[in-house]
Amino acid sequence: MADLEKAILIVFDQSGTVHSELKQKATEYCDKIKDEQAICSICIERICLSNLYQVQFWCLQTLHEVVKGRYSSMSPDERYLIRKSVFSIACFGAIDDNNVRVLEGPAFIKNKLAQVVVALIYFEYPSIWSSVFVDFLSQLSKGAMVIDMFCRVLNALDDEVINVDYPRTSEELSVATRIKDAMRQQCVPQIVRAWYDIVSMYRNSDEEVCTSVLDAMRRFIAWIDIGLIVNDVFIPLLFDLVLVDGLSEQLRGAAVGCLTAVISKRMEPQSKLALLQSLQIRRVFGLVAKDSDSELVSKVAALLTGYAVEALECFKKVNSEDAKGVSMELLNEVLPSVFYVMQNCELESTFSIVQFLLGYVATMKTLSPLREPQLLHVGQILEVIRMEIRYDPMYRDNLDTLDKIGKEEEDRMVEFRKDLFVLLRNVGRVAPDVCQIFIRNSLAASVASSSDWNVEEVEAALSLFYAFGESMNGEAMKSGSGLLGELVPMLLSTRFPCHSNRLVALVYLETVTRYMKFVQENTQYIHMVLVAFLDERGIHHQNINVSRRASYLFMKAVRLLKLKLVPFIEDILQSLQDRVAGFTCMNFPSKDLSPSEDGSHIFEAIGLLIGMEDVAPAKQSDYLSSLLTPLCQQVEALLMNARVLTPEEAPQKIANIQQIIVAINSLSKGFSERLVTTSRPAIGLMFKQTLDVLLQVLSVFPNIEPLRSKVTSFIHRMVETLGASVFPYLPKALEQLLVDSQPKELVGLLVLLNQLICKFNTLFSDILDEVFPAIADRILKIIPIDAFPSGPGSNTEENRELQEVQRTLYTFLHVITTHDLSSVFLSPKSRCYLHPIMQLLLFTSYKHKDILVRKVCVQIFIRLIKDWCAMPNGEEKVPGFQSFIIENFATHCCLYSLLDNSFEFRDANTLVLFGEIVLAQKVMYEKFGNDFLVHFVSKCFPAAHCPRDMAEKYCQQLQGSDFKALKSFYQSFIENLRLQQNGNLPVR
Repeated sequence: MADLEKAILIVFDQSGTVHSELKQKATEYCDKIKDEQAICSICIERICLSNLYQVQFWCLQTLHEVVKGRYSSMSPDERYLIRKSVFSIACFGAIDDNNVRVLEGPAFIKNKLAQVVVALIYFEYPSIWSSVFVDFLSQLSKGAMVIDMFCRVLNALDDEVINVDYPRTSEELSVATRIKDAMRQQCVPQIVRAWYDIVSMYRNSDEEVCTSVLDAMRRFIAWIDIGLIVNDVFIPLLFDLVLVDGLSEQLRGAAVGCLTAVISKRMEPQSKLALLQSLQIRRVFGLVAKDSDSELVSKVAALLTGYAVEALECFKKVNSEDAKGVSMELLNEVLPSVFYVMQNCELESTFSIVQFLLGYVATMKTLSPLREPQLLHVGQILEVIRMEIRYDPMYRDNLDTLDKIGKEEEDRMVEFRKDLFVLLRNVGRVAPDVCQIFIRNSLAASVASSSDWNVEEVEAALSLFYAFGESMNGEAMKSGSGLLGELVPMLLSTRFPCHSNRLVALVYLETVTRYMKFVQENTQYIHMVLVAFLDERGIHHQNINVSRRASYLFMKAVRLLKLKLVPFIEDILQSLQDRVAGFTCMNFPSKDLSPSEDGSHIFEAIGLLIGMEDVAPAKQSDYLSSLLTPLCQQVEALLMNARVLTPEEAPQKIANIQQIIVAINSLSKGFSERLVTTSRPAIGLMFKQTLDVLLQVLSVFPNIEPLRSKVTSFIHRMVETLGASVFPYLPKALEQLLVDSQPKELVGLLVLLNQLICKFNTLFSDILDEVFPAIADRILKIIPIDAFPSGPGSNTEENRELQEVQRTLYTFLHVITTHDLSSVFLSPKSRCYLHPIMQLLLFTSYKHKDILVRKVCVQIFIRLIKDWCAMPNGEEKVPGFQSFIIENFATHCCLYSLLDNSFEFRDANTLVLFGEIVLAQKVMYEKFGNDFLVHFVSKCFPAAHCPRDMAEKYCQQLQGSDFKALKSFYQSFIENLRLQQNGNLPVR
């Protein structure tokens, strides 16, 4: 046994001085002892004789494992030994004349002992060990240590067996029901009486044991007869404990916990209402004002919130007007205290209070018009929201600079505010006037407050106004209903002392943008909006992040107001002059900025303004020239000096070119194709000249991927802006984009070609004929004709990029065929690529893992059959294509691939593919007639073990005209073939 104790001490050693090999050997030795037949006797003996806590714990842990894991295989004598010994230890008794001192040990030993007792109760109560609780009650007179142990057993019983907050198996739930039923019948009243007697006896001498009793009692209230607690004896005792100042917070808090359990007890609404009335909860209201940070206040807050929740539930569920009136009285009584604790106390239960308030506000919708108490509560709810959404001033600097701490705090607050803003919007719908008055007063107070402390106040007031906008419909916004006609001008004219703060500036701009529809209808405020966006509150803010966000929001405002801004264009351009000039000189935007904050939106806003036909042609040309000319000159100068750039200079210069391309791209978005090509061709000429300059970037910097990407994006833009007049620039541009293009760039190029084909259809055919051979050559060299490698190590960045090229290629081929351009495959320069392309499409149509990609390939084949194949017996447009389709595509894609069990008819995308495959058969029959039918039915079907009668039915269905019937038949046909093959698929 000495060896066992040594081994246990080594296993539990935390000093770090024991070698890992020795610890491993000790663990193995202990595990070996566990397997011995007499392990229970060994453990009980060691518990009795050893004073080492590690040994006691190991022995109790082992007993627990043995009971839980081997109970059914243990002998009755062994079970009796454990039961008798463990109960004796738990009751501070002696075993074989040895006084066992476990109850004098630390809490973790006693908790483990309680777990062992509960494991026995799990298997033996009430059928074998029916007297366990009664026996325990008879031992409580031994004093505080046994009482404490009894409480630990009750707590462990709740944790391990009864509490439904933990996931339980059906067997565990059945055992829990068995134990509770037996306890209710046998001993619950005696246990409750013991709780009362102990608390009454020890309240002035041992508060710790009283606290333990009440904590255990709290757990049991949910399922015992509530009348045992809610009576003229126990409830006064609980309130007495709560309200006496001289007692410890722990004891008072435990009593509050019991009261909370009482009000949370599941009951019929009428009975619950009577219970709530009887408690006279107002007695504890004063406690929340004493020490807002104490644990007791937190528990009283939970009690009051729970009480309010239950009163609200009663109001919803009771039927009589009298009962509803009583429920509302109880709510009106408790709500001021709930609001107080939310505003003044540190709570873990904020979420549950907000959920309650959401329910309360929803209920108020049924009380129209609101009565005076409800109107008062609305104001208090709004004050609660305002208090809760305020940032802590300790994070002010972190949030302004947005360092790591600031970012974490901002993210946390964004998440925390979500439910509070939902609450605000709901209040705004129930009581819009009260809500608007509150927001006006909050804004007014924020304006009046001093600059050294009002950052958080201002930000909260503005956030309230912003969130309130979501409760307003478009018509109410436009008309300025309620106080909106006063609030928006107040907002626009206000310059807060703390406007330099990032958070305040951002929420100010977002709020102005939210109420832009009001300004749209009330044009007298447009000047104020422009000033707010263009001065130091917006685009000229000292913080670059605020300035760039302001650019984006200003662009949105311009898009909305547009025509109404024509008289202000000169002033706007004058105000933006420095920012326009500075944009291309700034460092390239940080990766941390979102696309909506890169600063280029200034140019998009300007483009929207000067691109309108309402601007005089001469003015329009001047405005555009004054912007494009210096930008193009910068690019030309940079390109001219490209060869002499030092390695240190190159990155910055390249970044500047990128910025300029982004700026011009954004600027062009305001100009329509009709304007630049028809009504004002001089504008179109300017953009063509710009395109000429920017295309030079591709030849001067051929291997700079970000630059190529920006130029590609600009070509996309010019396709939309210049229309067909962009054609002369395309051949050279496409040729340069192909040079040394990487997979990612190839994807971009194919997307550009897709745009051109979709926009111009057959008008684009000559250019496509020129570029297609080079594209096909490049792509076919880098992607495999069959499947990509799979398995370990295959999911590389390179493979993912190539797969994206492949997917985009299929889209490209699909776009070609569906826009009457399939002749491009047959041109003299492209003819040599026809066979590999067809092989690639064929393999993909029946083998690719992505069902949607397979569908695209089938659709391509359908279109090509229609384009290249005449009616039966007609001349072949593409020699050999018909036999390729019949012998390969029809065989592999339309039959064999479907017989594989991986073709899952229950999948929606697979069903869509199946429909295309059936359509393909219909088209093949229409175009090839019996040539298709004879081969498919006489050669393919027999190889798939298809019976003759099924083949004949297929012919009948195919020759009919109902596609839906054919599709339904062919699905049954395939499923039947699968069953007949029994997994023996034909060789493919």
